[in-house]
Amino acid sequence: MTAKSLKIIVSGDVDGRLNQLYSRISNIQKKSGAFDMLLCVGDFFSPTSPEWEQYVSGSMKAPIPTFVIGASKKELLKYYSSGDGCDNITFLGKSGLYTGSSGLRIAYLSGVDATSAKDDDTEFTSKEIDSICVPLLSDSKYSGIDILLTSQWPKGVEKYGVAMDGVDSLQVGSSLISKLAVDLKPRYHFVGREGVYFERQPYRNHKVLAEGAKHVTRFISLAKVGNTEKKKYMYAFTIVPMSQLEHTELVKQPQDVTECPYTQQADVNQKERATQELEETSSQFFFDMNSPQSQQGKKRRVDDPDNKKNAKRPTQPTGPCWFCLGNATVDKHLVISVGNQSYLALAKGPLVPDHVLILPIGHYQSTVTAPQDVITEIDQYKAALRKMYKKQGKAAVFFERNFRTQHLQIQAVPVEQDMVPELKETFTECAESNKIELHEIPKMSDLKQIVPAGAPYFYAELPSGDKLLHRISKFFPLQFGREALSSPLLLNMPDRVNWKNCSCSKEEEILMVTDFRKDFQPYEFNTT
Repeated sequence: MTAKSLKIIVSGDVDGRLNQLYSRISNIQKKSGAFDMLLCVGDFFSPTSPEWEQYVSGSMKAPIPTFVIGASKKELLKYYSSGDGCDNITFLGKSGLYTGSSGLRIAYLSGVDATSAKDDDTEFTSKEIDSICVPLLSDSKYSGIDILLTSQWPKGVEKYGVAMDGVDSLQVGSSLISKLAVDLKPRYHFVGREGVYFERQPYRNHKVLAEGAKHVTRFISLAKVGNTEKKKYMYAFTIVPMSQLEHTELVKQPQDVTECPYTQQADVNQKERATQELEETSSQFFFDMNSPQSQQGKKRRVDDPDNKKNAKRPTQPTGPCWFCLGNATVDKHLVISVGNQSYLALAKGPLVPDHVLILPIGHYQSTVTAPQDVITEIDQYKAALRKMYKKQGKAAVFFERNFRTQHLQIQAVPVEQDMVPELKETFTECAESNKIELHEIPKMSDLKQIVPAGAPYFYAELPSGDKLLHRISKFFPLQFGREALSSPLLLNMPDRVNWKNCSCSKEEEILMVTDFRKDFQPYEFNTT
């Protein structure tokens, strides 16, 4: 039996403009046929809503079954006092779960996050969150809901997504709404209230390689009805209730899917901790190339009895670090560019003359443990290198080995454009010949969401956008990245797999750095 799809319209804040909204919907239904329901997020009423009386009296009737969430402003509570709505308009209430005869499940929460104790029904606390989540999550078979409606935005929804103008969810959003979205796993999450239209790329509800695939969530903000800027205030779509969908159909991942943008409370102060770590590590220039993986964050600091900092501190190696920029023994002549958090240097024993490294200035072990400001600047270097290589008719391959090394090193190697189609297959074949498994992870994924801090791994980013990952358990060939790129189908340099076989004199290295710096100058973003 084929599952029946539902046709749904969602509107942003109506602000009392009922006639304008329903006139538009009537026109849509004349062209596209009847819709099953209208869902309204944000505020349905304005402080003075004269048009409402026409629907209460029966002189006007909503042309579509309409479901309205509660108020987010005190002056609007008077319209909800009866709790009845009117013909074809239903007040859902402040919070709860609505299940239709079709099996469609809609969770809703109106109002804004209470800044302290809850004042009235225009505010919510964790109590309302629990009242929605606990009954659902107590079911061991719970996998998600179809739709979530909230007045307020979730905090941090932009993370991993496209840039958005006009709204900063860190300022106007609620961490309780973020938690609600994480727990409920809605297929669609609609919000209003901020007067903007914004459709985020879908995000996944599972951890890649660690959990089985789950459905994605689509977050959509809608503008106010009748806004003068002509911003989109209605969203029409069809949906088959998840209870009627085959699992394989439900969990299909679109091409532009990203990681879940919401972080747990433990990560909220990550940026503050990272800044402190960077300051404290300016003098930590010690490193032992042959030392085993360090254990981070296991012990309480003696000088921090309350363990207040509780940060993922950089490792404390036992020998000189070859890559800490402040170390007196570092080969400064290899340095090409220095930023605020990271720097660019010629690789020792380069595969090709333009083979370089991107490294953090502070002592961080891997991409997974580096703070966000470091990663942001590393990404700037990647973008600049891609532009430079492209100008040369080449493409950038980036790879990192977090194994038997304690300072993050991202290798950047240019290859000819006609080699790009061969890269993924060559890396895969090289992995098979070494009896290791190389996983392809989603293009919009974030390594921090996939690999635990401290876990060893190999990671590569290819020009095609493909991302390859191997979680190292015991054995791993230290020159794997170079071995793959040196294969006959690519650079065809089997004698240059080991960097020690490619050593150059200091004079040759200085010349290569000078040439590279000259080519890189148009793309240099550190201008001060």
